[in-house]
Amino acid sequence: MLPSIDTCFRLMDKYEMLEHIRAHSLVVAKVAHFLARTLLDAGVDISVEKTTAGALMHDIGKTASLNSGQDHAEIGRQICLENNLYEIAEIVGEHVRLKNYNLNGSFSEKEIVFYSDKRVNHATIVVLEDRQTYILERYGRNHEELCNAIMANFDLCTEVETKLFNKLNFSADRLAQLAMDENIRGKPIINNR
Repeated sequence: MLPSIDTCFRLMDKYEMLEHIRAHSLVVAKVAHFLARTLLDAGVDISVEKTTAGALMHDIGKTASLNSGQDHAEIGRQICLENNLYEIAEIVGEHVRLKNYNLNGSFSEKEIVFYSDKRVNHATIVVLEDRQTYILERYGRNHEELCNAIMANFDLCTEVETKLFNKLNFSADRLAQLAMDENIRGKPIINNR
């Protein structure tokens, strides 16, 4: 089942999503919604609704992981499955590490949410380099193997960025300016509660 925006907000409440995580998720959803909509307008076969729901729910497991130390993407995937949200479970499960990516393959909602999450630091749209620096400082903890994995993940994200923006008529550096005005159902997503 594909959840409505209202259902996403109810689940955020049910799973006690912390306010700063909710704020981050809302901005990721604005970016993902904007990218999906503009890709659709450019002729790409993509579901704006599925992308938006996946983006809203991408960190649904984050609050629980702060207490348990477990992988928040996997917790989120399990939450989606438990709530019969099969259509977005893999989007949520792969928003940190994208699996089976093909630069020349068809576009997917997973790629858009994966990329959108990497463009939002806290609740601010940033360039990939700034987000990578933050992630390395916050989670790398000067462990070489972990830092290398983070950098490889951002290299993949740079490939996704290239793929996405090859289809769009604006550059990645304009994303922050364009996406912040994004509305869903005629209402700004940030106020849709």
